[in-house]
Amino acid sequence: MDLAHIRNFCIIAHIDHGKTTLSDRLLETTRTLEKREMREQVLDSMDLERERGITIKAHPVTMSYRAENGAEYELNLIDTPGHVDFAYEVSRSLAACEGALLVVDAAQGVEAQTVANVHMAAKQGLTIIPVINKVDLPSANVEETRRQIEDLLAIPADTAILASAKSGIGIEDILRAVVKRMPAPPRPGNELQALVFDSMFDTYRGVVTYVRVFSGEIRPGMMIQLMSTGQKYEVKDVGVFSPKPVARDTLGAGSVGYVIANIKTTSEVKIGETITDARQPAKEPLPGFQQVHPMVFSGLYPIDSADYEHLKAALAKLQLNDAAFQYQSESSAALGFGFRCGFLGLLHMEIVQERLRRQWDMDIIATYPSVIYRVLKTDGEVLEVDNPIFLPDPSIVDTIEEPYVKAHIMCPNENIGDMLALIMDKRGSVTKTDSIDTKRVMLTSDLPLNEILVDFHDKIKSITRGYGSMEYEPHGYRPGDLVKLDILVNGDPVDAFSSIVHRSKAEARGRALALKLKEVIPQQLFQVAIQAAIGGKIIARETVKALAKNVTAKCYGGDISRKRKLWEKQKEGKKRMKAVGKVNIPQEAFISVLKTG
Repeated sequence: MDLAHIRNFCIIAHIDHGKTTLSDRLLETTRTLEKREMREQVLDSMDLERERGITIKAHPVTMSYRAENGAEYELNLIDTPGHVDFAYEVSRSLAACEGALLVVDAAQGVEAQTVANVHMAAKQGLTIIPVINKVDLPSANVEETRRQIEDLLAIPADTAILASAKSGIGIEDILRAVVKRMPAPPRPGNELQALVFDSMFDTYRGVVTYVRVFSGEIRPGMMIQLMSTGQKYEVKDVGVFSPKPVARDTLGAGSVGYVIANIKTTSEVKIGETITDARQPAKEPLPGFQQVHPMVFSGLYPIDSADYEHLKAALAKLQLNDAAFQYQSESSAALGFGFRCGFLGLLHMEIVQERLRRQWDMDIIATYPSVIYRVLKTDGEVLEVDNPIFLPDPSIVDTIEEPYVKAHIMCPNENIGDMLALIMDKRGSVTKTDSIDTKRVMLTSDLPLNEILVDFHDKIKSITRGYGSMEYEPHGYRPGDLVKLDILVNGDPVDAFSSIVHRSKAEARGRALALKLKEVIPQQLFQVAIQAAIGGKIIARETVKALAKNVTAKCYGGDISRKRKLWEKQKEGKKRMKAVGKVNIPQEAFISVLKTG
């Protein structure tokens, strides 16, 4: 097709503002799918996506649209995730487009992720068309939303299209605007350059790479080369999604589609990779390629140690469809053999665990999530530590640096005080406050990533009664007064409970863990001491009382010396047992302690 008649665009928005519903209406209006084939959330193929109402993977689809002048246009749409954890996926999708539809909920207005996505799209130089969605809701405030789009996002409010994806209002206006306002793909060069913005694994055909061709063309039978690794492959099949895969003879410049070559694992194809012709390779790759680095780490262990191989196979299959997920084997004295896994964020971690439980029926324990710390030793060596077990001895550690994030938190005016208290409690600092409208403010703050891992998002929602939202981005490393907190049971450290915490919070966390363990460790025939320690200093202690046995029950009256003799004998036995006795911590103890964090 002529380049002038191709439009590549994506839909960006805050989570739950109606991206996927809008893409459903576009598919329906352009007759890409017949009415009988339609269902809600067509592009969300995973059960988890449909249940939670969130998009996890980017989904491309090619639509044909006949404009008012009678010309036939090829519209390539990429539906992107809205959650902050999948921001890298959004940036790759933006790199494959020339324009973006920015969807803003008329009832909720501009949210934190909306601002972040607009900055990302503007950085890529995309044409942005604002769409005010859900205008038919009784609570819709269109004028206020227009003002926010102009003031906060610096986009002219009169360019916004009013729409309702659910009831089909304004869908034709959006399609007309895409054709008229969005630019066609730029004139290509002669050498093949195609951007890989996603990939998935098909059991029968191997790796399916999702590509946007910028110049040249890809045909079945030709040899292609990956520019970052130099690996060469033969192309077996090419085509487009509409939304099911449809094979084509060739994928030309400006097109978005799939390429199937003899690639065996998705780890061979990095997201953001440039594909070129193996015979006449391009001189340089397309800009913007960067390696995806996990930000959150956690250990995954099978509850039944016999399931280790089953878990290993499940993780390998899961990695085939999720290039951002990483794992490696590790073992723990308490939990046995398992895996250290890296995730993009907490939602990503939750989704992976949920998929393991559902798709592979795995019973797993996840250890307390941690981040990557940078440890500067006294001899000048720098270590990256994602597991407290590998933290060097404090005597050879000069400083420990922890990762920080820049967070944009939106909340109602009346909750500012509570929100500032929460940020300070998490060792954060507010750098800027912006008023969005008469009811809401946006707080820009620097926070340690470790502090916001577990319950920060939930606390924002409960403080603001669901009206708050947060978006964050990495913001470098800073030195902190961090220590390794060990839990000792009967004098022996239990590595599964070790964590790296700030010194100011170590005592409170140590007390909480010791108290929880006291509840779940069963009584022994001797006293069991549960201690929290930093280095050699004990900061908290709880004691599990010994099982009491009345050894003098059989003595009826008589001389007191007989009873004393029995008590002395019992005392000696308990002392000997304490020296040689081992405390077996039940599996349930690990699960309940890790759940409380």
